[in-house]
Amino acid sequence: MTGQETRGTLYLVPNLLGVVPPEAVLPAGTIAVARRLRHFVVENAKPARQFLNSLTLDVPVATLRIIVLPQPLQPQSCADLLAPLRRGEDVGLLSDAGCPGVADPGAALVAAAHRAGIRVVPLVGASALLLGLMASGFNGQSFRFNGYLPVASAQRVLRLRALDDEIAHTGCTQLFIETPYRNQAMLDAILATCRNVTELCIAVDLTLPTEWISSAAIARWRQQSIPSLAKRPALFLLGRSDGLTSDGLTSDGLIADGLTAIR
Repeated sequence: MTGQETRGTLYLVPNLLGVVPPEAVLPAGTIAVARRLRHFVVENAKPARQFLNSLTLDVPVATLRIIVLPQPLQPQSCADLLAPLRRGEDVGLLSDAGCPGVADPGAALVAAAHRAGIRVVPLVGASALLLGLMASGFNGQSFRFNGYLPVASAQRVLRLRALDDEIAHTGCTQLFIETPYRNQAMLDAILATCRNVTELCIAVDLTLPTEWISSAAIARWRQQSIPSLAKRPALFLLGRSDGLTSDGLTSDGLIADGLTAIR
């Protein structure tokens, strides 16, 4: 048997986006794999243990090997984390919420696994970015995740104006997040800065019983009552549901005549 055949598999295990029964969000196949793994590399230990406890494992969570992913990941640490996989043991990579490597740590370890010839298997689960994009009604052919915008108000306004300009000229949907206690300040800045015709989608508490998603033009947001966003995980999306840019083109470059794109 060759070394390649004895190597384990690195499974990318999606975590829940909040306190909810795993079966309500995760496919049975994902849960089954996570339940049989005995070695995990995690973003943080406490959220990882909470998630694994919710899976009702057939062994105590305390018996699992749970190693926190170093940040930044140095070559020696990377080699140590891959050692069990080289010995033939399967390992799960688990972030605090959502999918590892997508707006979360883990990509460096995945890249190292590929370089080492280790099989990488992404498991199906909830990604707030994709769920919000799906629900927004905005351009899903061209989009960008911008992470956190600047905290300082002047720099935040400049960044919002740049994103708004890009939407107007390219139709590219812009996604970003904020620390929950600053959600209202972010919303106030968006409504004060962006064009009336630019559209905003706010997706809050995704996959939870308190989930709330709404999309509308900035001009309409300024006129309507908005539920409290305080201390709630939120995703903000700016875009155009009609796909039109300020140049009269659709986001894929077609000339627009009214609501019809003509080649």
